[in-house]
Amino acid sequence: MNKTVLKYGGYGLATGFIIFMLHLIVGIDNLDYKTNEILGYLSIFLSLSFIYFAIKHYRDAINNGMISFWKAVAIGVLISLFVAVGIGIADFVYTKFINPDFFSNYEQKLIDEGRENEIIKMTSSMAALFMIVLVTIIGFIISLLSALFLQRR
Repeated sequence: MNKTVLKYGGYGLATGFIIFMLHLIVGIDNLDYKTNEILGYLSIFLSLSFIYFAIKHYRDAINNGMISFWKAVAIGVLISLFVAVGIGIADFVYTKFINPDFFSNYEQKLIDEGRENEIIKMTSSMAALFMIVLVTIIGFIISLLSALFLQRR
């Protein structure tokens, strides 16, 4: 199980970091915030797709075609932690070093749209932590669904 988690978790971490970073660097100034939000979630789901493939690989290639529901969930959650760290690091690097004005620009956009009640004061560290928690929760859900589809006793 460890090799599978490390292999697919590493793929997910690298994919999450690269796609999320590219999306932030290329998209933030060129696309509206709604489109950027959709692209952000798309990058999260693409990175978390490794959960399904890891569970299937473990079941078919390593465990003789068998995997329990909870073993599959464990593999998925561990991989989602890798992906979460990759995306969290990308978010931190972007908001801390590449575009340190991101939060003030976003706050001004909300004010311009009359959405002042949605303003939350964020720091780069808080944003990274938020992304890690969000990606882990989405990964847990994907792990549950993958385990349901792929379990075999």
